[in-house]
Amino acid sequence: MTRVALVHTGAVVIGPVSERVRDAIPDATVVNYLDDRIVADLGDPTRAASVPDRVADLVRAARRGGADAVMLTCSSISELAAPTSRDVGVPVLRIDEAMADDAVAHRRIAVIATLRATLRPTVALIRERAERAGAEVEIREHLVDGAFAAVAAGDRAAHDALVVAQIEQAAGASDVVVLAQASMASAAASAAVAVPVFSSIDPGVRRLADLLADLRGDDR
Repeated sequence: MTRVALVHTGAVVIGPVSERVRDAIPDATVVNYLDDRIVADLGDPTRAASVPDRVADLVRAARRGGADAVMLTCSSISELAAPTSRDVGVPVLRIDEAMADDAVAHRRIAVIATLRATLRPTVALIRERAERAGAEVEIREHLVDGAFAAVAAGDRAAHDALVVAQIEQAAGASDVVVLAQASMASAAASAAVAVPVFSSIDPGVRRLADLLADLRGDDR
């Protein structure tokens, strides 16, 4: 039986990501690990330095629990995937890498986030994947004020309305819109725009399924 560990920084994405993993990998047992203070602590100079070790501890727990692979579901910590994988000795994927690879097929990229702490790593990831692909990109950053507070308070409708408004505003000067957080995916379908709107969950889960198939030696 395949075991997949998901490391989260917010409870709001546990259900959607777990469901997609179970749909894409029907034989998988999904185990969720949550530290819901990481995002706040990244903005606290006295606590930010603790985050890499805390993520590594969660991944070690997943490995001890028999995880075949781990996926980080938060873009704010995705840059920790490679070093944590090396240190712990288990494959660690970042949920947004496949989305970034899709995005760099386009030149003008709008990146939308509801948290400032997520903009920097998402933009850095897109630049990294663009360099890897030999692509030239222009990135515009957009922060949606008030959206994260709304969803944290349980008001998904207000969150989505704010994100949709920003998508529609940004799309006019962009070839593609990238949503920096998995928690924003619910807004993507509601935006009336002529350019693609990418979110991380579906492509990230497909890449996870491909990795596990490779580890098992399956033909896909």
